[in-house]
Amino acid sequence: MGVLNLTPDSFSDGGQHLDPDRALAAALKMAAQGADLIDLGAQSTRPGAQQLGSEAELARLLPVLQRLGAAKARGAFPQAPLLSVDTFHAPVAAAALGAGVDWVNDVSGGQADPAMLPLVAESGCPYVLTHSRGNSTTMDQLAHYGDVVAEVIDELQERTSQALAAGVRASQLLWDPGLGFAKTTAQNLLLMQGLAVLAAQGFPLLLGPSRKRFIGAVLGEPRPRARLWGTAATVCQAVAAGAAVVRVHDVAAMVQTCRMADALWPRP
Repeated sequence: MGVLNLTPDSFSDGGQHLDPDRALAAALKMAAQGADLIDLGAQSTRPGAQQLGSEAELARLLPVLQRLGAAKARGAFPQAPLLSVDTFHAPVAAAALGAGVDWVNDVSGGQADPAMLPLVAESGCPYVLTHSRGNSTTMDQLAHYGDVVAEVIDELQERTSQALAAGVRASQLLWDPGLGFAKTTAQNLLLMQGLAVLAAQGFPLLLGPSRKRFIGAVLGEPRPRARLWGTAATVCQAVAAGAAVVRVHDVAAMVQTCRMADALWPRP
């Protein structure tokens, strides 16, 4: 899954794809590099980010989706990869699904908008249910765990039960343990080391370690774009532990990393 941020304030690529034509060019490049999915986000979810309303989010997102749809219609954009929308607002997800998006990636795990889970149930689309606590302004104060792996599993199971009660089918769900969302560096590393336990819970795992600050902390590297090799190590760990999807910024390099890791740790 390639990351396409349509934001001015994302932690590593803010402002690069605000122009819809540049965003379309970036999506075309990711497709050519081998992305299976492209995740479009118009709201930064980094710690400390300002939260937008649905209208402002849609003002950034819809022009890009319109260009992608037009490019597909004239054969200038391949039918694959699939498209995903990174949002916790149900009106944004609904508009995106209506504009041809295939997946919903909700960093709130259905907590931010009570209309999200019924919408996902009605649409039948794949839904990435992410573990997080609080929001972008409060998450860093909520990183308190006794056993981070066990507690993340418990909280994901609780949110899964809420999704199923809302009519979402189990087959629609992917779990994301939320690396960087209300987690310290040490807790992120423990989650990475415990991925096999998470994968054993029965839901496909999506991991989003790309360029994140815990990698920077381990490497002593303050520049997010310079964390490529640290990201590659986490992607190898994700593949070895059985993750189904990795969400990354550097698509070409991580496609190669995944292919090599798949050869080293083949799936049963």
